[in-house]
Amino acid sequence: MNKRAIRIPFVDLNLQHQPIQTQLEQAIQAVLKQGDFILGEALSNFEAAFAAASGTEYGVGVASGTDAIALGLEACNIGTGDEVILPTNTFIATLIGVLRVGAKPILVDCDPQTALIDLEAAAKVVTPRTKAIIPVHLYGQMVSPRQLLDFADTYKLLIFEDAAQAHLAERDGYRAGSVGIAAAFSFYPSKNLGAFGDGGMVVTRDPDIAQKMVRLRNYGTSQKYFHVEAGTNSRLDTLQAAVLLEKLPYLPKWNSDRLSIAQQYDLELLPSASAGIIPMQNQSDAGHVYHLYVIKVDESCPLTRQQIQDKLTAEGIQTGIHYPIPCHLQPAFTNLGYQLGDFPQAEKLAKQILSLPMYPGLSNSQIQEVVAAIASILSSEQQQLLCI
Repeated sequence: MNKRAIRIPFVDLNLQHQPIQTQLEQAIQAVLKQGDFILGEALSNFEAAFAAASGTEYGVGVASGTDAIALGLEACNIGTGDEVILPTNTFIATLIGVLRVGAKPILVDCDPQTALIDLEAAAKVVTPRTKAIIPVHLYGQMVSPRQLLDFADTYKLLIFEDAAQAHLAERDGYRAGSVGIAAAFSFYPSKNLGAFGDGGMVVTRDPDIAQKMVRLRNYGTSQKYFHVEAGTNSRLDTLQAAVLLEKLPYLPKWNSDRLSIAQQYDLELLPSASAGIIPMQNQSDAGHVYHLYVIKVDESCPLTRQQIQDKLTAEGIQTGIHYPIPCHLQPAFTNLGYQLGDFPQAEKLAKQILSLPMYPGLSNSQIQEVVAAIASILSSEQQQLLCI
């Protein structure tokens, strides 16, 4: 669709950036003046601030969320011969991170009400080689920390959190990033806390993991030109860190706005439940930070997800699908040996889920317009069916 025809975008970052544009420009100018573009002061300050905000001790900035997963797993000594459990219903970066360290990914299904990992299914695939589980805190909602900790204790596993969509999310008295031995975050621009490009971070309470991360991201060095590990170049640059540090104090308010938007969506969509439009469940109350607001178009709906999405697009309303193909069905990973039918809940959700516009600043009238468009689409279809 031509951008001029978009009336309600899926994400509008300008609404976040415009009110603090002066502060952001000043933060960037400070880095330009200081000239410490790599591993500079703003990075150290942001690492400490974000780790503290996440309820943990140490933060190590890297170049992307994908690197945060891969390098974080390596820092936790996960590698060849180890099995790592993760949900098939996640962005492919979670799987790529496991493969990059040489571990064997063990995929499992998800809960159809929340789209989060099914821990009962995970329990069935634990073997003596299983070393870790990666709970993906999807859409802004954490996997239950109480259940995760019980699971990890029962099977003697490490918890490595994928918190790429869950900045400052809370559940069971924990913040995302503070449950496991370490956690990976992404600062992709559209995240709840987004940079002006790619970026990521590993947070941990373990000083040895933090120090290994510091080495791994910077060519494996413990001091200049002395390389103790086969590391890589994956550093969150100082300019991005300065932007993120400036935005961090606003994150609680932005998350609160997202929750309020989701609550209005929930209320406005109630009349459409009888037509098969079902929001994903919030089991975290105010702890859900709604990186995405996702509905299911279930079997009782007279239209498919694709038909509804196409009609909303025609109305100038952008939507997304997170995610249309589960990891086990991606062409690049057929060598893992999975096939259609292995994970029925994730496969079913992939055909039903639809992400509606969600960002701080989305107005009440815009929310009502999105919901009214869905209701109108359903009403039109029902009237056509009556005329047949």
